[in-house]
Amino acid sequence: MTGLRPVDPATARAYRRSLYRAGGLAVWPGGRPVGRPGWWRGRRGDVVFVSACNPGGRRRPDGWNRRMMARLAEHLSGVPHCPGEGTLGAWSEALYAVAFPLARGRVVARRFGQNAVLVLRDERAARLVFLA
Repeated sequence: MTGLRPVDPATARAYRRSLYRAGGLAVWPGGRPVGRPGWWRGRRGDVVFVSACNPGGRRRPDGWNRRMMARLAEHLSGVPHCPGEGTLGAWSEALYAVAFPLARGRVVARRFGQNAVLVLRDERAARLVFLA
């Protein structure tokens, strides 16, 4: 049990309207990626955008979020990943774009208490995946 609950409609809408960027790549849920950074070129399989900030959609202090992102970075050691951010208006949250299968992305996101991940597969439209 993850302790995650389904997100409310306003929060789900915010996820869907956010811009996700990492390593020269930018994408909105439902859109195709813009930019072609070196680490993305020719990549087959999934790239998952995942964060460790503000678990369960509950705001945490900046220092706490930085520590959790450092733990996530340690957890991703040896896996190709790029730092980035998700933004909506004035809101910004750190994340990583990670080259691993969605199934593993779900496990990692749940471990860090996240509501959702964004997945890119073979340069198709980005898909927002809720975890609760």
